[in-house]
Amino acid sequence: MKLVLASNNAKKLAELQALFAPLGVELVTQGSLGIPEAEEPFQTFVENALTKARHAARLSGLPALADDSGLAVDSLGGAPGVLSARYATLFGQPKSDADNNRVLLGQMADKADRAGRFVCALVAVKGPDDPEPLVAMGRWQGEIQREAVGAGGFGYDPLMFIPALGRSVAELSSAEKNRWSHRALATVDLLRQMREVWHLG
Repeated sequence: MKLVLASNNAKKLAELQALFAPLGVELVTQGSLGIPEAEEPFQTFVENALTKARHAARLSGLPALADDSGLAVDSLGGAPGVLSARYATLFGQPKSDADNNRVLLGQMADKADRAGRFVCALVAVKGPDDPEPLVAMGRWQGEIQREAVGAGGFGYDPLMFIPALGRSVAELSSAEKNRWSHRALATVDLLRQMREVWHLG
């Protein structure tokens, strides 16, 4: 089965393709089909993911998968939240992983409470008007470090320390991340739903 991934992030595609391999699902990016990115006007990961999935399905004519994920920090009231990918732009800085990390460290400079979590909402639809979208959530608890550690991953990975593993996410191998991450947790649930509801695998 071919699924359109409502993202053009190559690293996210590689992560999800590995996670979906057990079902024999092939993911193709919407960009490779000439589909522009959807607007993400909502305040929740689930609503944005559903919007992106329906947009990709409508313009491709194929089933679609969308991921909306980000970092939620308790002492910042859940920020960066759905604005994680462009957090730096809220402070007049360019949109990049490095700038997002630098801005977050600045916002956290005087915070004693460093608790946060990576959040992932995965939504799959058979078509743009699918009345029964499959929705899965994953959360990965950790602590925001005071400086970046590790060279792997992307986004906020160098700042997120996972106490249970004793390392930052950027210090994990791809295999380790695919086992423990918020995206992995959401994918396990979504794969279960795809087997039960879509009769895949």
